[in-house]
Amino acid sequence: MLRVAGSLITNQVRLRPAADVRPREAPDPAGRRVRRVRADRQDHHLLAVVDPVDDTYRRLMNRQLTVQESRHRLARAICHGGRGQIRQASREGQEDQLAALGLVLNAVVLWNTRYLDAAVAQLRAEGHDIKDEDVARLSPLKDRHINFLGRYQFNITASGAGQGLRPFRDPDEPADIDDSD
Repeated sequence: MLRVAGSLITNQVRLRPAADVRPREAPDPAGRRVRRVRADRQDHHLLAVVDPVDDTYRRLMNRQLTVQESRHRLARAICHGGRGQIRQASREGQEDQLAALGLVLNAVVLWNTRYLDAAVAQLRAEGHDIKDEDVARLSPLKDRHINFLGRYQFNITASGAGQGLRPFRDPDEPADIDDSD
């Protein structure tokens, strides 16, 4: 590993056999057992992914990937003013910019979660049959209702202040959000 690191630093990379780069086998029996268990877990993971009969594991992985992709898409939407680029020169400035992005992202997710919960509760109170499986598929990572451009006013004494939520929009009124996309 030191040879590889040194050659990368000096920009003199020579092609070597893979055996020179790979770590050698652990000399003690405990190390060999740990490597064998790790290899068995990797084999089990690969077999579960390519299993043609039961695709539950693959579906679970795809669902997790979709959640992460949705989170990144929302972060890009929030950070669109800088086109998603970290523009601070210093490390501290970059950390501050990423922390601010994380804070705003968490605030959006919290806001959406509270409104989704209140909407489901209101629909159930009105007698609609809302299944728990359907509620589990709701995502707080949506942003079509958020105006990322413009001015914002946060007025705590507005209507609904007892609950901290604004009243829901009447579905019979025309929407002021462009639904074309």
